[in-house]
Amino acid sequence: MSVFVDTSALIAVLDRDDERHAAAKGSWEWLRDRGEFPVCHNYILVETAAVLMRRFGPGAVHEFEKDIVPVLKVVWVTRDIHAAAVAALLAAGRRGLSLVDCASFEVMRRAGMQTAFAYDPHFAEFGYATI
Repeated sequence: MSVFVDTSALIAVLDRDDERHAAAKGSWEWLRDRGEFPVCHNYILVETAAVLMRRFGPGAVHEFEKDIVPVLKVVWVTRDIHAAAVAALLAAGRRGLSLVDCASFEVMRRAGMQTAFAYDPHFAEFGYATI
C-alpha cells in the first residue's frame, strides 16, 4: 500500500512544538517500520521547505533535505498534472483549497492511492482516508 504524505504531516513530524508532533512521529515510524516509502510530489517539497525556512531557518531545511527527502518517493508534477490541478482548483472555487492540495489529489488519483498521511482536512473532504 502506498501512502501519500502531505506538508501538514511533514511539518508535524519535524516541529517538536506542534501539538500533533508525538502522533505524527509515531505514524512516521510506523510507515518506516512497514518498509513504506511515502509518496509526495515536488510541490510538497517546495511548500514544506518554505514553511521550515520561515519558521526555523536554513538549518531545518537542511535537516529536511538530509533526513526526510531521501526516504520519500517524489512524483514530479508534469504540465498535465499541473493543468488538471489548476482546473480542479478553479472548479472548486474555494479560498481555503490550494493548488498544492489539488496537485496532491491529482497525483493520488492517477496513482490509484486512497490513503494520505495528512492533517489537512481537505484530504478527507475529497474522499481520502487519512493516517
